[in-house]
Amino acid sequence: MGLPGPELTDGLRDLIRRVQPGGFIFFTRNMAEPGQFHGLVKECADLLEHPAIMTVDQEGGRVARLAVMGERPPSGEELARAGKEEWFYEHGRLTGRVMKLVGLNLNLAPVLDYAPLERSGIDNSLAGRCFGENPQEVIRRAGEFLKGMQEEGVKGTGKHFPGYTFCGLDPHGDLPLVDRTKAQMEEELSVFREVGQKCDSVMVGHAQFPAWGKDSGPASLNRDIVTGLLKETLGYRGLVMTDDLEMGAIANRYGSAEATRRAVRAGEEILLICHNPACVEIARDALAEMPEKEWSGAVASVEKFGKTLLSPSSVFDAKGWREANQATRELRERVQAAGGKN
Repeated sequence: MGLPGPELTDGLRDLIRRVQPGGFIFFTRNMAEPGQFHGLVKECADLLEHPAIMTVDQEGGRVARLAVMGERPPSGEELARAGKEEWFYEHGRLTGRVMKLVGLNLNLAPVLDYAPLERSGIDNSLAGRCFGENPQEVIRRAGEFLKGMQEEGVKGTGKHFPGYTFCGLDPHGDLPLVDRTKAQMEEELSVFREVGQKCDSVMVGHAQFPAWGKDSGPASLNRDIVTGLLKETLGYRGLVMTDDLEMGAIANRYGSAEATRRAVRAGEEILLICHNPACVEIARDALAEMPEKEWSGAVASVEKFGKTLLSPSSVFDAKGWREANQATRELRERVQAAGGKN
């Protein structure tokens, strides 16, 4: 679940104790300064009776939530243009270090989509975020980023399965249609076959893929894609999550209760509800009304995942934060000097 601001109210504390979410996703609206944010993360963790997933979108470039309190890492596109393969690993190490310092244990990165030159300028949410122009570049570079981050103890999420590369719309606004055949989709899926298997979780995107049926609906709510393709065909065994269920691609079509039911029946194990706490309670009630056999497997997967997570430190390391952000700034400057600047 997401939270509306930088502090918890008594009402939110009561809701968290009652609902017991699998964890929290944080945004810049939750971040006043690093010490305050670390305290918020720790308080949220302490309200749960189980290990908490603490996550954020910290890719680099324009999608780097923690930059509101520190340095902005280079984007995937900037790193790709700079051409230094070892910098992807360094970017991953620094990302993991900065996240760990404020109590976060799962990053919603790396982006496993790619950016063909002929797709430049299309508003599908991916501008500046991809590690390469083709699957081979992304496989190599995203793998290095992931390795560096995991070595710091922070887990990674591959996104956006089965592939946003050929979306024509931004799913934050409405549901994109990806009119690619299954044979063509092997290009996108090759990255998930190689790097996705090393990711601790995979995020399924909100796009429609007619190759899986004319009325297949959003991939994130489609059992043939989530369970059939990702889990059975590709053999993925990590945690599977939706993108934000409050995005226009979903919210324009389904209420929170219906989206919850469809996502769980598709095989999703974590449902992201990023903005309105009332929707979290609606989702919880929808789950409670479903037969236990429909959600018990998801709960077991989340419990297993939780046992492997870092917990927030008891105190905030201000010196470590300054040093990690200084190193991030130095990496960004090297990347830009090497030709990665937009």
